[in-house]
Amino acid sequence: MPAAEPVPWGEPRTILVVEDEILVRMVIADYLRDCGYRVIEAGNVAEALTVLESSEPVHVVFSDVQMPGELDGFGLARWVRQNQPWVKVLLTSGNAKAAETASDLCGEGPLEAKPYQPQSVLDRIKRLLAENT
Repeated sequence: MPAAEPVPWGEPRTILVVEDEILVRMVIADYLRDCGYRVIEAGNVAEALTVLESSEPVHVVFSDVQMPGELDGFGLARWVRQNQPWVKVLLTSGNAKAAETASDLCGEGPLEAKPYQPQSVLDRIKRLLAENT
């Protein structure tokens, strides 16, 4: 199935939240919805790729680095960069060593450290989206 084409940067923008810890995912997803974003949730990279390969428009992928399955958050970021370079990526991790790898794959700084504040994530997403206006 062909990947979704870039979409016009109108409102509402869509954020794909990829996090295997359901409570963590629900908190940030609900926060972003309350801020006016359309949010799609995925519990692992395979689910995220299904969304990205569909016709669903995605503007930003916000993913944890450590994920179950064949690909982790870095693998997802590489896939996005190669297949949908117009989609912005923001990674998060509690592992300080992940920052160096993330700096090569993400815009607007290398990594959002865990535990993060929802407002900090929102601010980073706003900066990423502002690059396209």
